[in-house]
Amino acid sequence: MNKKKTPMRQCVGCNEMKNKKEMMRVLRTADGSIELDTTGKKNGRGAYLCMTKECLMKARKNKGLERSFKMKIPDELYENMEREFDKNVQG
Repeated sequence: MNKKKTPMRQCVGCNEMKNKKEMMRVLRTADGSIELDTTGKKNGRGAYLCMTKECLMKARKNKGLERSFKMKIPDELYENMEREFDKNVQG
């Protein structure tokens, strides 16, 4: 029997490779807005983060999301993502 390959993605915070299903996808839509993609299936450019607040803070500090999306991300957006991240990880 053939084993299915597990898709691996790199966290923009800690730069570790992990299973795609263990990570949270951050998405830039066609209109330029940034949001969390809890389903992992929405259209747009995606970047992945581990499901820890530390990785979100690291991504903010090292500008990992800004590099992935090739755009400046305002502080309010990081704060909104932090609240949404808390909801999704705990809930």
